[in-house]
Amino acid sequence: MPPIELNAILSQRIEVAPGLLVIRVVPDGWTLPEFSPGQFAVLGLPPEAERVEVADREEEPGAPGKLIRRAYSIASSSKARSYLEFYITLVHSGALSPRLFHLRPGDRLWLGRKIAGAFTLDQAPPDKDVVLVATGTGLAPYMSMLRSELAGSSERRFAVLLGARHSWDLGYHAELVAMEQLSPRFCYLPIISRPAEEPVPWTGRAGHVLDLWRSRELDREWGAPPTPEGSRIFLCGNPDMIEDMIGLLAGEGFTEHTKAAPGSIYVERYW
Repeated sequence: MPPIELNAILSQRIEVAPGLLVIRVVPDGWTLPEFSPGQFAVLGLPPEAERVEVADREEEPGAPGKLIRRAYSIASSSKARSYLEFYITLVHSGALSPRLFHLRPGDRLWLGRKIAGAFTLDQAPPDKDVVLVATGTGLAPYMSMLRSELAGSSERRFAVLLGARHSWDLGYHAELVAMEQLSPRFCYLPIISRPAEEPVPWTGRAGHVLDLWRSRELDREWGAPPTPEGSRIFLCGNPDMIEDMIGLLAGEGFTEHTKAAPGSIYVERYW
């Protein structure tokens, strides 16, 4: 069997919190295709690749010579064509993420040459405001959307409602705060569910993403509530959050978008 071609290089690695990693991957000898903000790419490593020490012991490693592959949402701007950035959580019992966490800059890995996915910003009409609701690494596709579009000429507003357990789990927090300060069209509303575990008293919002919506904070920021006629809602992250948000939004007239029945809610169910 011919050796597996590892066609990309890890150029940057930032462990933003225990179990949360931002990496940049550069293709080696080939050019990245164009993509739409919100799409995903596939990363891979052979089963022989080492796992990070804190991961669970692997009972049945993959077959030799066969790549372990997983899809990850792209976090980098669609205008940044020299690398792809990914925001990854460590699944201790997983097959690929413990191997990705073991990589260091300069190490090789496999990057799929095809970028795909329908959870894209261009689903939303350009005259509609956009509300991006996420938990954890569900934030990744939104970073691509914001980095690609927020500095453009469009007048529509963007908002991120982000939930996490702890303040250190709020990925890209500093960048999102800076975006909010620099753009009058952007609102960032983070919330954590375990404020009692913070080493320094937490003075921000406490609870879950649904609590952010119920509290009507975005309504106050925008001066009026988002409506199905004027806004589009994106949901990505914990599946329970997604289903609960769909139920909550349905009570306000929002409907899930499908090809057969266009609606005002776009969902990425990647878990």
